[in-house]
Amino acid sequence: MSSRAAVKIKSTDQQADRPARLLAWYDRHRRMLPWRAVAGERADPYRVWLSEIMLQQTTVRAVGPYFEKFVSRWPDVTALGRASLDDVLRMWAGLGYYSRARNLHACAVAVMGDHGGVFPDTEEGLRALPGIGPYTAAAIAAIAFDRRTMPVDGNIERVVSRLYAIEEALPQAKPLIKEMAATLLGPSRAGDSAQALMDLGATICTPKKPACALCPLNDDCAARTRGDQETFPRKAPKKSGILRRGAAFVVTRGGELLVRSRAEKGLLGGMTEVPGSQWLAEQEDAAALAQAPDLKGVTRWHRKVGVVTHVFTHFPLELVVYTASVPPRSRAPDGMRWVPVATLDGEAFPNVMRKVIAHGLDL
Repeated sequence: MSSRAAVKIKSTDQQADRPARLLAWYDRHRRMLPWRAVAGERADPYRVWLSEIMLQQTTVRAVGPYFEKFVSRWPDVTALGRASLDDVLRMWAGLGYYSRARNLHACAVAVMGDHGGVFPDTEEGLRALPGIGPYTAAAIAAIAFDRRTMPVDGNIERVVSRLYAIEEALPQAKPLIKEMAATLLGPSRAGDSAQALMDLGATICTPKKPACALCPLNDDCAARTRGDQETFPRKAPKKSGILRRGAAFVVTRGGELLVRSRAEKGLLGGMTEVPGSQWLAEQEDAAALAQAPDLKGVTRWHRKVGVVTHVFTHFPLELVVYTASVPPRSRAPDGMRWVPVATLDGEAFPNVMRKVIAHGLDL
C-alpha cells in the first residue's frame, strides 16, 4: 500500500476479503434505479451512458424524471442520434450544465454514424467519443461490459478515502484514491463492484453521520478506527469566483415574449434566453442598461425591484431585470424572435433565465 495512506490494514486476509464482503452486501441492499439492470440481467449500454452523463454534477433524485423522459422519447442511441440538438436541449432544460446535453447529442450522432449504433466495449473506444472522459468511460466499461476497471465518482472517493484514511487533499489525492479503489475489485463482477461502492457511499458512508455500524467494510476502516471519518475526504479550500453583474430585458408583445438563442459554444451554449447585457465583474447598472435591445416604441425601461441571483460553477451572478411592452406586430430585432408566453415551458431556457422571466412577468 502507498505510504500516503495514513493507517495500515489489520491483516492481508481482511483486505483480500473486501471485494466479496462488498458484493454480498450489494446483493442484499442494491438500490433500484431506473437505469440499472435487475440482478442477473445484462446492463443496457445506452441506459448506462445516458444516466452517467445526466448524473454528472447532479443528484439521483433530480435525474430520475429526466432519464424517464429521454428514454420514453428516444429509447436507444440511434433514436437520440437522429433527434435535433434543439429538441435535446429543450428536453434537457432545467437539468443544468448544458454542455452535457450538447456532448450527449454529439456522442449519439457519433455512435450512430461511426459505430453502427453500438457502443464500443472498451475504455479506450469509449473515451474516443464526444463528452466521455476517463470516469464515464470506466463506468460504462465496467457496468455495461464488465471490464475489470473501477470508476471513481464522489461516493467512491469518500468511501475509499475513509477506508484508507488518505490524508492528501482532493483533487491531488485522486490518483491515489483510484489506485486504492482498484483493490476492491474481485476477479469478476466489476460492474457490480463499482455500483456497490456507489450505493455504499450514497446510503451508508454518507458525508455527514455515516452509518458505520451497517457498513460491510467497517471492521478494518482506518478512519472509523481513528474516529474521524467525517473529516474525509480531505479537501483543499474552495476558491469562490468573483461576482458578475448584468441586466436582462423582458419584453412582451401582447401574449408573446422576446427571446434569442445563445451562441453554440461557451456557457449555456445553444440555450434560449431573453436579451441581456454582458455578465461582467463590477459592471455598473448604467453600463448594463446601455446594452438594451433597440426596439421601436420603447421609450423607457421599467426596472423591477430586486435582483435575480444565480450561482454558476465558477462565479455568482446578479441580474437587474428591466421590462417593456411593444405594440402589436412590432418586429423582433435581428437574431431574436417572439414566442408565446403560454408555451414557454417547451423552450430550452436554463434555470437562470426561468428565474429572470418569472421575476419580469411576476409569475
